[in-house]
Amino acid sequence: MHDTVWGPAERLSTGHARDPVVRFRGSSGGVLTALGQFLLSSGRVKFILHAGASRSAPMRSERRLSFDGAAVLDGAGSRYGPAAVLVDFCEILDRAEPFALIAKPCDVTAVRNLARIDPRVERYMRYALTLVCGGASDLRKSEEVLQRFRIRESELGLFRYRGYGNPGLTRVETKDGRVFELTYQQLWEDESKWMIQPRCRICPDAIGLEADIAASDTWPGGTPLGEDEGFNGIIVRTARGLELYDAAVAAGALAIEHSATFADFDRYQPHQVRKRRAVWARLKAQQLAGRPVPQVTSLSLEECARQNSVRENLAEYHGARARLTRHASVEPPVTAASSRRSDPDPTSG
Repeated sequence: MHDTVWGPAERLSTGHARDPVVRFRGSSGGVLTALGQFLLSSGRVKFILHAGASRSAPMRSERRLSFDGAAVLDGAGSRYGPAAVLVDFCEILDRAEPFALIAKPCDVTAVRNLARIDPRVERYMRYALTLVCGGASDLRKSEEVLQRFRIRESELGLFRYRGYGNPGLTRVETKDGRVFELTYQQLWEDESKWMIQPRCRICPDAIGLEADIAASDTWPGGTPLGEDEGFNGIIVRTARGLELYDAAVAAGALAIEHSATFADFDRYQPHQVRKRRAVWARLKAQQLAGRPVPQVTSLSLEECARQNSVRENLAEYHGARARLTRHASVEPPVTAASSRRSDPDPTSG
């Protein structure tokens, strides 16, 4: 199967982790966590490379290697913020052990590109699993949550963005036992405060086109209306992914609710459809403004743009130019200070 927006698919379905604990703790239905656990328990890989909350600074994320199902479950849940899963990827390849990657679509693309010049990627990375990504917020989004509750980062014992239900509450706990919570709607109600990184606005693949399996939320219209038991949309991209999917279902790791269509994913993720159709015009705005643009091949961006009217494409182009004028689409320079941001003090001023 193939769709201009959604790309290739060997299988489309909705489902969830069969284990109720994994389903409850996962961001949606726990499918990626369940697949990671199954890959380990079946002996297909030695470890899972993924992201999790930093054990020393819970608001931040860290690269993790998990060697058993409990460790994979400990890393379940969304991480809305910077997460450098590939920070030491070449050293991981040096281990010469089979592993699976669970990461953002851009991370998967980076590794697929590396595979063109480093044969160890194909030899040792047996599976690449991803989420359908709404964009990564920068750290200011998390800092804004702390400021709302007048908490310092150094006081944190837990910072959980999602999970423990679908979508689950954002939960903040301090070391001295105070607890603060926000609903998903409260966290994301003000789009001007999403703090999405500029690169995400021109991302040509937020839907995991290069992964073996991608998992999404399944909210009609793209927004949750309340809590539910947890479900994932599942896009099986490759023959390797299909073999894994079928084996995980047969072993009882995944429970499948029903088959799906590309039209279903249009309803679940309408913002992804709009973005895929918008990126060509946004990249043209970058290019004509003299800004660097990524070299994109084989992602059907022009074909997606043709699904828009001329007026819609011009609106995306002018919107991108306006953001460039405001410097809202310019990546900040990387400095030592930006990677070691000071502890914000919300009580000052």
